[in-house]
Amino acid sequence: MTSSIAPTTVAGRVIQGIERFFFKPARVAPFAVLRIGLAVVLLAQALQVAPVFHEIYAHGGYLRGSLMDSFAPNHLPAVGRLLTRLAQHGVAESAVLSACGVLYIGSLVGLLLGWRTRLVCVAAWLLHLFFMMLAPYTTYGADDFANIFLFYLMFAPAGAVASLDQRSGRSVDLRRASNRLVLRVMQLHLCITYLFAGVQKARGEQWWDGEAIWRSLVAHGYQLFDLTWLALCPTLAAVLGWLVLVVEIGYPVFIWPRLTRRPWIAAVVALHVGIAVFMGLHVFGAVMIVLSVALFGVSAEPSTARPAR
Repeated sequence: MTSSIAPTTVAGRVIQGIERFFFKPARVAPFAVLRIGLAVVLLAQALQVAPVFHEIYAHGGYLRGSLMDSFAPNHLPAVGRLLTRLAQHGVAESAVLSACGVLYIGSLVGLLLGWRTRLVCVAAWLLHLFFMMLAPYTTYGADDFANIFLFYLMFAPAGAVASLDQRSGRSVDLRRASNRLVLRVMQLHLCITYLFAGVQKARGEQWWDGEAIWRSLVAHGYQLFDLTWLALCPTLAAVLGWLVLVVEIGYPVFIWPRLTRRPWIAAVVALHVGIAVFMGLHVFGAVMIVLSVALFGVSAEPSTARPAR
């Protein structure tokens, strides 16, 4: 009789643990930090792109044209061809691009301030995706991650804290089970991303013997400082490669426990600051730092000082 009850008890505890993990009511603070952080980074990126905006996205620019459009990825809609057809019907491509650019900036400002947060988040995601599809050869990991988490943010009450929506009463800070579910989806996505990135690196020899670090810091196109002296210290390059593997593969293991969470966030921040400083990938580094800090560094646990609603 005891053996028949024990499995049921264990199963019940497992189910309760899963329910707590995915559906325990959570605060909205991580979403607010993610909203503000992504808006700041994407606004900074937009300011960088603004001087060469038409050169990048216009059909007659540096990175567009009939040849580039014909080689566009098949899994993305051919937005460039659509603009060309609109131009044939009297709708100027430059006017469409300028209007979309202004709307994109406006949506990011609205996201930053938390004004009509869900609406401007949808607009920011769509317009960000529009520009990614328009010039796919200019996109890289920073754009992919920003677009993915803008999409997730549409389903989160990101405007319930530190926003104009909260001040006007349009949004209220409530602790809900759905908040926890959205947060867990984002956290698990980030954990899987780091794990697979680390495992993929570990499968080759370049990250074990330091060659990948050497290529990243000295290769043409990424070299910002004279680090050729690393050739005299191959052990240092190898150790740096090992540290990258430890941080990425260990991310889904050490980011959850309270004891190791903050040190691991610090390690991730240091990793991406290094990428930004030594490789010039400022937007990528900033986006990844925002994701880890917002999703794991900001507590979603209800405060004991105020009863849950």
